[in-house]
Order: sequence, then C-alpha cells, then structure tokens
Amino acid sequence: MFRTALRNVSAHKARLLMTAFAVMLGVTFISGSLVFGDSLNRALTARATDGYERIAVSVFPESQATGGSRPAGIDAGTVTTLSQVPGVAVATGRVDGFAAVAGRDGQLIGHGSSPRGGNFSPGADGTDPAYRFTRGSGPTGNDTVALDETTAARGGYRVGDAVRVGTDKGASSYTLSGVFRTDGTTRSSGGSLTLFTDAAAQRLFLQPGRYQNVELTAAPDTDVQQLLRRVESVLPRDTGAATGAQLARIQANVATGDSDTMSQILVGFAAVALFVATFLISNTFTMLIARRTRALALMRAVGASRGQVRRILLTESLLVGAVASAAGLAVGTGVAALLRTLFAAADTPAGPLVVTPGTVITSMLVGTALPMVAAWLPIRRAMAIPPVAALGAAEPTAPARAGSLRGGISAALVLTGTAAVVYGALTTGKDARTVIGLGAALTLTGAIGLIPLLSRPFVALLQPLLTRLHPVHGNLAARNTVRDPRRTGATAAALAIALTLASGLSVLGASAAQYLDRATTHDFVADYLVKPAEGGMRMTPATAQALEKLPGATVSPLNQSTEYRLAGTPAVLTGVDPAAIGRLLRYDVAEGSLDCLAKGQIAVADFKARKAGWHVGQTLPLERQDDQRGSVTIGAVYRADEQSNLLPSITAPDSLVARYDSTPHTAGILVATDGGPGRAALGKVTHALGDNPALAVLDRAGIRAQDSGSIGDQLNVFYALLSMALVIAALGIANTLAMSVLERRKEIGTLRALGLDRSGVTRMVRLEALLVGALGATVGTVLGVFLGWALGRTLQESVAGYTLVLPWGRLALGVLIALAGALVASLWPARRAARVDIPAATAAQ
Repeated sequence: MFRTALRNVSAHKARLLMTAFAVMLGVTFISGSLVFGDSLNRALTARATDGYERIAVSVFPESQATGGSRPAGIDAGTVTTLSQVPGVAVATGRVDGFAAVAGRDGQLIGHGSSPRGGNFSPGADGTDPAYRFTRGSGPTGNDTVALDETTAARGGYRVGDAVRVGTDKGASSYTLSGVFRTDGTTRSSGGSLTLFTDAAAQRLFLQPGRYQNVELTAAPDTDVQQLLRRVESVLPRDTGAATGAQLARIQANVATGDSDTMSQILVGFAAVALFVATFLISNTFTMLIARRTRALALMRAVGASRGQVRRILLTESLLVGAVASAAGLAVGTGVAALLRTLFAAADTPAGPLVVTPGTVITSMLVGTALPMVAAWLPIRRAMAIPPVAALGAAEPTAPARAGSLRGGISAALVLTGTAAVVYGALTTGKDARTVIGLGAALTLTGAIGLIPLLSRPFVALLQPLLTRLHPVHGNLAARNTVRDPRRTGATAAALAIALTLASGLSVLGASAAQYLDRATTHDFVADYLVKPAEGGMRMTPATAQALEKLPGATVSPLNQSTEYRLAGTPAVLTGVDPAAIGRLLRYDVAEGSLDCLAKGQIAVADFKARKAGWHVGQTLPLERQDDQRGSVTIGAVYRADEQSNLLPSITAPDSLVARYDSTPHTAGILVATDGGPGRAALGKVTHALGDNPALAVLDRAGIRAQDSGSIGDQLNVFYALLSMALVIAALGIANTLAMSVLERRKEIGTLRALGLDRSGVTRMVRLEALLVGALGATVGTVLGVFLGWALGRTLQESVAGYTLVLPWGRLALGVLIALAGALVASLWPARRAARVDIPAATAAQ
C-alpha cells in the first residue's frame, strides 16, 4: 500500500504541488514563529541576566518615604557597614534615574521609557566592574559624562564632544569623557545609558550621600546564601536583600514577557493560515479523487478492501504533508534567521538560532496531520460510492442542494451564532466577549457551510453585469462557477476567513482611532502641549515657570495631586492657572461657571459628580493621606469624556493644590503663543525649556500621532500577518481553476473549435476567478463588519464615547486586494486553458 501511495503521489505530483506549497507556507509560518520566539527569548534572557553573576547580594530599600523627614535610599554609612560584613569583597553603591541624551539634531536618542543615567563608581584600581570602556575613561568631574557605545554611535559622538543631557532637574551640556560597553544590569534594550560621577548622579537622581541600592561582590569561596543571611542581620529597617541569581530570574521573566506575547500572536496568525490551507487541501483531494474514481473502483473490484483504499489515500496525504512540513521547517528556520538579522538593527540582542525538539515535532506533526484531516472527508465521500456505480459513472458529482442536511445544519449554526453575537453585543458583563467569541465561531462555521448555497444567487446577481460587459465570456464564466457549488464554496471560504479577520480589525481599528483622536484633541485649544518625551521624566511646576516668561504666551501646567478623599470619595486634584485654563482647554460647562476657579473653588466633570452624587454649591470635606484636612466647594460641573487624556475629573486652582501638596506631578503644560503655532513659535518654546531632549513639545498633529498613531502601526502588522492567509487563499483559487481546466479540456477544445479564440478562453477563466474572489470577499467583509460592531459594543461599557466607524476606504481596499489576488491566481490556469490543443482535446473520451 505504501508503494502504491508513493507511485500515486509521483504520478500526480504536479496537481499536488499547490497543496504541498500551501502546507509548506503554513508550516513555515509556525516554525518561523517558534524558532524566532525561542531565539529571541534566549537572547533577551542572556542580555537581561548578563552581569548578575558578578553580584553576590543586592541591597535595596523595601519602601521609599513619600512624606515626612525621612530621606529616601541608602546612606553612605550603610554602604561602609556592608563592606565590612565577612565574605564581602566590595560594596558598591548605585544610583540611577531618568537621563535623556540629545543627538546633534537636538532630538532624543533611544526609545521607550528607557533613557537612563547612573553613577560611575570606580574601585581602588580606578575601574568599575559594570562598565568596560572602549574609548576614553569614566567621568571624573561633575561637568563630564560617559555614554554607552550604541548611544554614542547613534549620536555620532566622540570623546571630547559636548553632549546635551536632560534630567528631571533640567538640561545641561557635558563633555564626553568616554564610551563604554555594559551588561543587562544597567541598560535596557533600545535605551541609552549616561554615566555621571557619584556626586552628580546623587544630586540629579536622589540626594547627596545616598544610594538606591548596593551591590555586594563576594570574596572567593564564600557561600552566597550564608552571605545573604549575614547581610540581612545588619540591614537597617525597611531595607531588603536578594541574591544576584534571584534578581537574574526576575529580570529574565520581565525581559521575555513581550517576546512571549509576540510569539503567541505570530502562532495565532499561523493557525489562521493553516486553517485556510485546509480548504485548498480538501478541494485538491476532492478533485483528485473524483478523477480517480474509476481507478479506485477498479482496485475495489479486484479485491482491495475499503479500508485498504482509504489507507492508500491517507498515506498519500501523509506523504505530501511530511515532505511539505520538512521543507516548511527548513524555510521557517531561514525566515527566523532573516528576522533576527533585521531585528538586530533595532538593538535586539544577538544570539544563536534556537531550534528546539519541540519546534521540530510541532511543525512536523501539524504539517503532516493537516493534509490527512483535510483529506478525510473527500476520502470518506469517495468510499461511500459503490464500485459498480463508480465504474459506470463518467464523472460523479455531488452538488450542494438547498434542502440538504448540510445546508440545514449550516443555517442553524449561522442563526445560533448570530443570536449569540447580538446577545453578547447588547448585554453587559465580563462574559460578553466570551459569548461573542463563541457566537463568532458558530457563525463563521455556518457561513462556510452556506457559501456553496450562496454561490448560485450571488452569481445570478452579478451575471447581468458580466453579460453586459462580456456577453459570451461572462455567461460562460457564470455557468462554470456554479457548476460545482461545493468546490466554489470551499475555494471562496478560504478567502472569506482572511477577509473576515481583516475587515473586523479595520472596523475596530478605525473606531478606536477616532475615539482616541476625540479623547486627545477634542478638548485641546492651546497651541502646544509639553510632555515628558519618553514617560520617564517627572515634570514639576517649576518646569512651567520658564515658559511663563515667553512674551505673549498663555501658560498653564496640569499639576496632578493624589491621595485625596472628598466626602469619602477617592479623588485626584489637577491644579491649573484659573486665568489661563479657559483659553487652553475646551470646557463644556453644564452648570455653574469656570470663573469659580479664581474664587478658590473646584470644577468637577459630570461623570465624577454623577457617580459621587455631588452638585454645584456643595461644600465637601477634604482629607489627604498625610492627615491634612480642609474643605472645597464645587463651583461648576462640566461635560467630559471619562477617558479624556486632557480634561481632568476635578479641576482646581493651582493655589489650592499647592496648599496641600508642595510637590505635585505635572502631567503636562499647555501653551498658547501670541502668533499661533508655527516653526518660529515651536523654536521659542523649545529654547525656553532649555533645549531639553527629555521634553516633547507637541502640536495638535503631534498629540494625535503620539496617542493614536500606534493603532495604525499595529493594524499594518496584523495585515501583513494576514497576508499569508490571503496568499494561501489565492493559491486555492489557482489550484481549483487549474484542475477545473484539466477536467474541462474537452469542453474548452470544443469551444475553441466553435470559434472562441485564446483571448476569449483567458477572459472566461479570469472572470471565473473574479466571481470566486468577489463571493469570498463579500461574505468575509460582511462577517468582519458584523463582528467588529459586536466587539466594539462591548467596549462602550468601559470606554465612554466609543462609536462604530466604518472605514469604507479600507474595506474597499480589502475587497480590491482580494479581487486582485484572484485575478493574479487565474493567470496560470487561464494560460493553460488558452493553450489547450483543439484536436487532442476534442478527441479525448
């Protein structure tokens, strides 16, 4: 049986090529995702844990003082005490904080919340074991700094150059003393690291004479656990300790969290691609078995049992899957290596390519089992035909019938799934999305079963247009498309699945983008918003004072102060300049007047007042966690979106906030210039801030891009991942048309003999492909919009102001891409059809 299966595969290798290619693409996607994820995880783990082997024990404050007179961090006396513990070779105090480096263009170098600064702490030999200098040396004065080599290369800096560095204390220029390499204990991926002297780092990031943690290096032959116990016995109160190995494990888990998520997303999209491939495989085996019905019946007639024939056919699918899986595993490993090379340019750590036994087994198992599962139904259907009937049939067919059991079950699934989706969309609660997910699965499954039944009315709807454009070719294409609705439906279903996901993502993405745009810019009236460039810097009210000196500028900080309770309700007060805020933010006052801020009263957002039961004129008792007490009066209630990034829930005069909090957090600074936004105004604002690379000055477009631009980037990534499913769906169209042309050689030869030229045959086949593509694109787009609406409804409960947006442009583009893919897929089958030999085709039996 194995030899028979092998000969059959060899005899039909050209017809099985598309199936093998589809399986190979799916396995390439899965194996590439797994290899890339495993390799990235190992590299990230290696970099995150690099350097912790030199740390025996790390000492750190377990809690930082938030008020009172107790200073934060660890004092120098504790460092001295720790250095005298038996078994400690060296005790090194460390301090770090936010430090942004400007390039020669004045823009921030690095990305993420990762621009960091630290202290260079040399030992008796003048070196710091955490840093290996490749050029120059460590900083020796408070006006010098050292940069990691990646940051220095990005900025084009050399030893002796002036470097602009911004911290929470402002921006200053320093002389570059050296360039170094470091380990994972100090610099994060994609970020920058700037080294200062001990004194400068303590002044910028903490307090003079204090450290954030202490690294202890063990003397030779010292047991780390015993050393940890000795260290813990001398620690002051509220100070903890951990071994370097414990910290390394924590850092490894943190470092690999994002890559694990990315790998899961990649594998999820790979599963979609493989699911789409099942339709191609099933269609291929259906057509192959139909053409071999006589041969299979003859095998049955000469003594082969039904089980033996079934095993031969399953062995053929296994052979196809095994070969395609091996090729896919090899190609996927190569793709992973290519991705590692590409990501290396984005400061991803280098490392070996990791191909685990689990990856090999998973890839081979999935790629081998998929064709067998997909071929099972066609094989089962063929085995149900009696040998006598098969021997006497010219070409057994099994058209889909509207009254068939399959149609009834599919319709029931669609109705049940649709009802579940609508119920989940209209109800509330944490289980709503689960209900929608189950309903979506039922709806999609039922729709796949109904597509064959939809093909006839759909083609009938488009046939008048086709016959008007191409009377002969359009009519022939329409008839050929519905000749075997089951085959047409399976081919269109693969395309429908990809379009369902793409359309649903488009609807969700467009709706979320509009919501974020409204939440971030609707209330913005000022010219500029000043924010920390990368989220790591802490602005204070002093940051806004420099801007207040700009001639003709209107400025108001947004000073957030926390830990309040107003009449027992937790609250955050945002202090603003009462005289300026009305010209910088759009307040839609529902009751009272914003002039109340100048009288020392507060204004409250309507959602906050509604939840707490507050009203204008009400005086509320105020308490703060540091035992401060007082009272405030509500002078206005304004309409606001609960998710707004700018309008606060409670607006207070800055004088009121300063009364209870001397160090509020400035979330942003609103600026309106005399002449409006422009290049000159932007330059003045930037210069007034000290050309600080840690601060971003954003206009309306910049705010929109920062807050909602990432949605477009994520959608583009998802579209790119879905493109694999579209490619496989296009292969399915090409495969179906190619085998259909093979089946219709005699018919095509007859048409040619009757006067249909080659271009006419080509046009007919291309129109067939467009009809199949249009059917799949239409069903997929409708389902995607429906599911996107349902999922969006679940967001309205937690995201006030979220509304459905239909991105007609993107939806139309998706349909056009699907049609273009179908048209490209028809090129080879159409060419084969046009080259059919007329005498040979018409003479064939």
